[in-house]
Amino acid sequence: MKQRLDFYKASPDALKPVIALEAAVSKLGIDPVLLDLLKLRASQINECAYCVDLHATDLRKKGESERRVFGASVWRETPFFTERERAALAWTEALTLLPETHAPDADYEVLSQHFNEQERVDLTVAVGLINVWNRLAVAFRKSPSV
Repeated sequence: MKQRLDFYKASPDALKPVIALEAAVSKLGIDPVLLDLLKLRASQINECAYCVDLHATDLRKKGESERRVFGASVWRETPFFTERERAALAWTEALTLLPETHAPDADYEVLSQHFNEQERVDLTVAVGLINVWNRLAVAFRKSPSV
């Protein structure tokens, strides 16, 4: 697949706030492994090859097992994730598929059992941000390097 354009070069002013938000999200105190799991799962749903490759690689660099990395796409059917991670993964899916799910109360209730108010907002911003990156990468056909 041929890249349509380099969105960083095409509109650096549009990317500056996205990059700044990425830096801010990284400082919110979300566990880095959990953050990459959320990014991986949203990227899988959005079929963003570049981001799937990036976040799977980042997870492996952080010491995550291949079972957990590969199992992220089928997390509901595996024993590899904690209840806290499951709550965050469910919330990630609900927000990524928002037109279909409308962020169900049941998912929010489970999230609320494992995360305080600030953490819920932080996770929601993180999920929104990876969805922005996915849309940029898919729209302009950014692909993983060989």
